[in-house]
Amino acid sequence: MSRSVNAVASRRRRKKILNQARGYFGARSNVYTVAKNAVEKGLSYAYRDRRNKKRSFRRLWIARINAGVRQHGLSYSKFIHLLAEKNIDLNRKVLADLALNHPETFAAVVNHVK
Repeated sequence: MSRSVNAVASRRRRKKILNQARGYFGARSNVYTVAKNAVEKGLSYAYRDRRNKKRSFRRLWIARINAGVRQHGLSYSKFIHLLAEKNIDLNRKVLADLALNHPETFAAVVNHVK
């Protein structure tokens, strides 16, 4: 009896990896074993950096809020504390956008909190 290897499924599996590796440099895009390692590494970096992106945006928002608030004589931590005391539920993304693009509205929020 001859050996059955299911070449169709094997080819499909390899082709899927090589399609994910399109655009990679050199052998990473057309040699299966090298492409498999590159794709696995790339997917792990993508997973990690989806989380890191959230961290870096939060840092950016905090820096923008701090810069906007210091023009009005407050620090970031005091401003956030006063927001919590007054029960104003604006998240850091919205506050950073106000500080950057709508300074008069941001000034109104800061004055309301003071």
